[in-house]
Amino acid sequence: MTIERNNPDGLHATPGYHHVTRVQANTTVYLAGQCPLQASGELAPGGLEGQTAQVIANILTALKSEGATPESVVRTVIYVASPNREDLSAVWTQLNESPLAPAFTTASTLLGVAQLGFPNQLVEIDVTAAL
Repeated sequence: MTIERNNPDGLHATPGYHHVTRVQANTTVYLAGQCPLQASGELAPGGLEGQTAQVIANILTALKSEGATPESVVRTVIYVASPNREDLSAVWTQLNESPLAPAFTTASTLLGVAQLGFPNQLVEIDVTAAL
């Protein structure tokens, strides 16, 4: 598998992600949007930070189940239920300081949204990996 990440001339500088990710792979793995639910089905405690930590753990578990690593990730979409840029920035920082950080050097999108699927859910991440 080959993953190439680049920022073409003529596009703005990024805070760590790449504008373009090109992949040549035999297998593509699509994760369902990973929610901040614990294995018990309960929403993770700890507000935005606790929920983000749970989403990170869930993604790492799902990737491992397919023989993938954070370095295998080729696309992420991060949803934060907040109109505040500070909340989006806090999630981005937490993600990039976590063991999942290499996943966010790829083509990534960070969005503030009105609400997510579960009551009181604050974060969800959609991940695509290549093997």
